[in-house]
Amino acid sequence: MSSTASAKDPGRLPQWLAADGATLVFLDVPPGTEFGIDCNSWKVGSEFKGVKMIPPGIHLIYYSAVSNDKQVAPRTSFMHNFRQREILVRVWDKQMEDIKSEPISSDQQERIESNRQELDRYLGVYPYESFKKWVSLTNFVTPEIMESLLPVSGKISAVTPLQSIGGDTESRRKARESEEAKPLCEGSSQVKKKWSQNEGEDGDDDDRLPSMMPCPGTQLRFTAIPRKKHPDGATAADVTRYNMDHSYILRTVLGSPAYGGEPVRLLGELQFAFIAFLIGQVFDGFEQWKRLVNLMCSCVETVGEFQELFDKFISVLHFHISEIPEDFFVDIVSRDNFLTGSLSRFFENLEVSSSSIDLKKRGSSFRLHLEKRFKWNFSSEQDEYAPVVVVT
Repeated sequence: MSSTASAKDPGRLPQWLAADGATLVFLDVPPGTEFGIDCNSWKVGSEFKGVKMIPPGIHLIYYSAVSNDKQVAPRTSFMHNFRQREILVRVWDKQMEDIKSEPISSDQQERIESNRQELDRYLGVYPYESFKKWVSLTNFVTPEIMESLLPVSGKISAVTPLQSIGGDTESRRKARESEEAKPLCEGSSQVKKKWSQNEGEDGDDDDRLPSMMPCPGTQLRFTAIPRKKHPDGATAADVTRYNMDHSYILRTVLGSPAYGGEPVRLLGELQFAFIAFLIGQVFDGFEQWKRLVNLMCSCVETVGEFQELFDKFISVLHFHISEIPEDFFVDIVSRDNFLTGSLSRFFENLEVSSSSIDLKKRGSSFRLHLEKRFKWNFSSEQDEYAPVVVVT
């Protein structure tokens, strides 16, 4: 995410944003609603009407309705690429407890823009002290990447809206069998099976009950990670090698239409997934972040082939790990030893790869930083990834 403001002298940034920053006008928001932009959130007051002095570029806006008994609704978010001096207007729908789907009229837009000075005292100031952190978390997210990954609806929901699949018992059974027959990719699991609410203790669906599916246009459109680990016609030795070295999968992903031959787009998706999870509170974001981190950490051949990509990957991962609360590793990541296991493989693969001495030194510095901060030990293999000895 490039921003003109990020290139300005930090000491003069407030003055520059006052003249050239963007504005979000958010009307009719009930007092007590949770509202946030990027890395900051608040409960709005009765006079809140939006945020001013927003640095041009991509930003995440999010909100949660709060009931009279202080129950907080799941978070809803949207991303927007703000232009210099842009005034973006959104209006709260009290009945739906969400932003109105229809845009305001051109007359309303003009009226708001002409009354900008009157609105000024009701607008909060963008917390530019945290802007540097936001840039470090999103600097590879371009407007094109943002648009390709956002749901068709434009809204990111912490809880995916579901709808019932109509039909009788027989039609539901046939629909399930047809869905299960489709080939699977990591990151594009069988939606029917994933979202079924009717599995019994033995894991089988009850075809007599209605099935639930995500409402069309509400899911994040992440890139599918193929399960096929080796090329067609691979020898037995190649199959063995590519089962351990996922370079074939990475080459397939980087060569897909989604990335258009631009390896750096993977880092943009990695950052988008991380933001969707950490701030948007969407668990699918964590799943995709985990898949992409695991893929990058499981490569050997492509480390030397895409050295710039892996060099930037270390930077991205450094900022991500720095922003995650420390108890997060206990609650989620280290539950299945995912991160320490993946990083152990990454540091080992980096050392045996054909990459440059500079990249290897950078990896070593990153490793020492993690060992010092989190007391992680990468010198011994994790049990989950230790070699299996077969005794005959």
